[in-house]
Amino acid sequence: MRLFLSTAAWLMVLTAQAQTTLKITSVPASTPATDAIYVAGTFNNWNPGDAVYQLAKNLDGTYELTLPATVTGALAFKFTRGSWDKTETNAQNGDISNRTYTVTGSPVTVALTVANWKDLGGGSSGCVSTALKPNVQVMSASFAIPQLGRSRRVWIYLPTDYATSARRYPVLYLHDGQNVFDKCTSFSGEWGVDEALRQLQQSGQDPIGTIVVAVDNGGSSRLDEYSPWRNQQYGGGEGEKYVDFLVQTLKPYIDGQYRTLTGREYTGIAGSSMGGLISVYAALKYQEVFSKVGVFSPAFWFAKEPLFDYVKTAGHHQPIRFYFVAGTKESETMVPYMAEMRDALQAQGFPAADMSYHAMEDGQHAEWFWQREFPSAFQWLFSSAVTSTRKSHVALAFSAYPSPARERLSLQLPAEVKEAKIEIIDTAGRSVLKAKVRGSTPLDVSSIARGYYILRVKAGNTSGRQAFFKE
Repeated sequence: MRLFLSTAAWLMVLTAQAQTTLKITSVPASTPATDAIYVAGTFNNWNPGDAVYQLAKNLDGTYELTLPATVTGALAFKFTRGSWDKTETNAQNGDISNRTYTVTGSPVTVALTVANWKDLGGGSSGCVSTALKPNVQVMSASFAIPQLGRSRRVWIYLPTDYATSARRYPVLYLHDGQNVFDKCTSFSGEWGVDEALRQLQQSGQDPIGTIVVAVDNGGSSRLDEYSPWRNQQYGGGEGEKYVDFLVQTLKPYIDGQYRTLTGREYTGIAGSSMGGLISVYAALKYQEVFSKVGVFSPAFWFAKEPLFDYVKTAGHHQPIRFYFVAGTKESETMVPYMAEMRDALQAQGFPAADMSYHAMEDGQHAEWFWQREFPSAFQWLFSSAVTSTRKSHVALAFSAYPSPARERLSLQLPAEVKEAKIEIIDTAGRSVLKAKVRGSTPLDVSSIARGYYILRVKAGNTSGRQAFFKE
């Protein structure tokens, strides 16, 4: 005999099966009474201030939230007070691993406690910053992103000898800036990029020194900004505008305010998870800007088909070095998709010698893993090894100043180059200026209209390209 239930009865059954309630039975005494508590996890794209996932405060001082019926299976999550600099920590105010729980078929209340808050548990002054001063600075707390109509905090790391030298330095751009330098602003631990680069420079393993620019993610808009294509379930679609911001707004500002080596051979981009996806896209779209890409545990699954189609569309025009690293057990698709991306790039003409690929058995989708792997990735990407586009062609490394330029443009060429031919090309592929330069003689660009151009430089059998902005 078959048993038939009405629609209403089935809804009651399904609701009961998925009713899992998270209940915080104890919070630190320092918790402000007016602050709301949220849960962020795999079920809401790790949004630390998602109103849908705000816990209700009970009269007895406890907090609870019944998860939606759609939240099922294995979960990972943390509690926050609305942002990642106000996330929960352990009793010693150290970072904790993500909480985990598997939703079963029975209603249940999961009792939990919060030991500490990151911003309130580090003594009288809260969390003790780990960012190296004065090397690390918040360049701007609200740097405008005109392409998206938003603003964002931007950090900058300056090499140890920046203040005492007159030299110019390579630049690495990183996403998820909250996690790059300081544990007090990080999601779940920092990358320690400042400590790593200082140690490498002081030990002579990075004798030149490197500037690092780190842009905070947008919290609830992170997934939107880190993918040019929409995922029907999770969002996305603003990645092209975000990358345009990096190249057309942020980089010209950095090059104008700091002593940078502006050339593509000295410019890199890197990120983890979604940051890995958008880094690959940025380097392929702006091959005249970036020549080094750090790809840590990339979330290629988010937009796999359009991303791999774009690899074919973008093609290979300039030499780019790619450093891939992920854990073999991070997910079923993580390493296979990463290997597929490596192969797809090689199929477009990017040489195998320009790729470093690492699948680590102990790797996890976590800041501690990316912190551990960063020094090796950085050293490989920024080594002095020459990257070739073809057997008969070696890229010419050069930089152009000022950037943006208004009337005069000066080139910094390798010491052995005494004369070079220059061509400036607009976005339509038209040549707007051709000239020869000798030594440090500046080039007159006053007659060129304001805008974005490609600067081609040829000296003997070598040539190079980079983006050029005219004010």
